[in-house]
Amino acid sequence: MHDQFDVTLEDADLLGEVELTTNLIIAASESDDHLSEGQIDDILGVVPQPRQAQ
Repeated sequence: MHDQFDVTLEDADLLGEVELTTNLIIAASESDDHLSEGQIDDILGVVPQPRQAQ
């Protein structure tokens, strides 16, 4: 008999966001001070864009 509540859900984007959030929470809890923007960027894997000359 099929159980209508036995459903496997997987959302790769959501799982990725949960992992990033978890990494931020862990880093913040291990830090004695506020995380800098650079530290947060490193944790999130943000690559700074080069500035364009004006």
